[in-house]
Amino acid sequence: MRKKLLLNRRAVLMAAGAAAGVATGLVAVPAIGATAPATTTPGARTVRVPRTRAKSATGAAARTVQAEFPVEHVGVSWTGPKRGASIRLIGQDGSRGAWTALQPVCGAGADGDAGDPAKSVSALVPAGGAAGYELRLPDGATDVRSTAIDTVNGPSVKAATATAATVGRIADVEYITRAGWGADESLRFKADGTENSPQAYYPAQVMTVHHTAGVNGDPDPAATIRSYYYLHAITNDWGDIGYHYLIDEAGLVYEGRYSGTDGIPAHDASGKMVTAFHTSGNNSGNLGIALLCNSNEQPPTAAARQSLVRLLGALSSYHDFAPEAAVTFVNPVNGVSKNVQTINGHRDWLATDCPGTTLYGDLPALRKDAAAELSQPQA
Repeated sequence: MRKKLLLNRRAVLMAAGAAAGVATGLVAVPAIGATAPATTTPGARTVRVPRTRAKSATGAAARTVQAEFPVEHVGVSWTGPKRGASIRLIGQDGSRGAWTALQPVCGAGADGDAGDPAKSVSALVPAGGAAGYELRLPDGATDVRSTAIDTVNGPSVKAATATAATVGRIADVEYITRAGWGADESLRFKADGTENSPQAYYPAQVMTVHHTAGVNGDPDPAATIRSYYYLHAITNDWGDIGYHYLIDEAGLVYEGRYSGTDGIPAHDASGKMVTAFHTSGNNSGNLGIALLCNSNEQPPTAAARQSLVRLLGALSSYHDFAPEAAVTFVNPVNGVSKNVQTINGHRDWLATDCPGTTLYGDLPALRKDAAAELSQPQA
């Protein structure tokens, strides 16, 4: 097994190189695996991204919404049947588009949430600058919430702190920090200033692979991640994004749920993993990685798959995981156990299509390839 390598985020981060682009808020970053000069954390680095604008509604009002800004994504959540929901967009000229079936994201949420997690449904729909939308939801849908989201056209604001860099490294895997993709950290807090979902840390036991079930060929993944962040943190009331890491089709890895400033993303300085919201009832000790794609429609890109393998290998090395092993997961919160693979798919936990047909079918090969990563010499 290759030697573990952990780079403390406070001690060492990779400099991004170019300033943020005005239109998208993205920074210019090296390709995954490329070599960039190591630096200590810069003292006054900022990233400018468009401010997220949103308009939310609940109940009957959530089914028809018009916004005062161009709507780039629509976030929808409800409890009940997953199938039978549809959306049509309202153009800026008032025209109505065709009804399109909603593709639900896999059921997720915080451990201890009431109700059946398999009936907790959410979706994120690209809206392309629409003026609004109309929803049709299946009979029996309750707790309906929807949000018009714009993470592209708003006024540019600073999104990084004075001590935040935009690109980091876990062993030989580069990642874009929360500051780099433009996370608005205020979304994690309630009106009274307390955190909506304070961090809790437990030893990692397994890694679960997801797909977001969104669109393939996404032209602005960072903007989409900001929309998922708002959907998860505000619309779903989770207080943060539900995944620990995300990977786009170009193979760029993104830091997900906030875990402090020490240690690698998703971990504290001692190596314990922060609890996220990607497998309801089985989150604590379960690390979630989501590919930004719909793998029911086509396999993930070669670049995304390569980055997934590298990330699984790096995290396996760090935690001394055997990628091809079968293990017994024990939830440290409630003691419930389940026999799973160290590297598994979301449908191994819940009744869901996630991580999609092609990605789930590729899991045996992914395990093998991640295990092979452990035998590679450390750069």
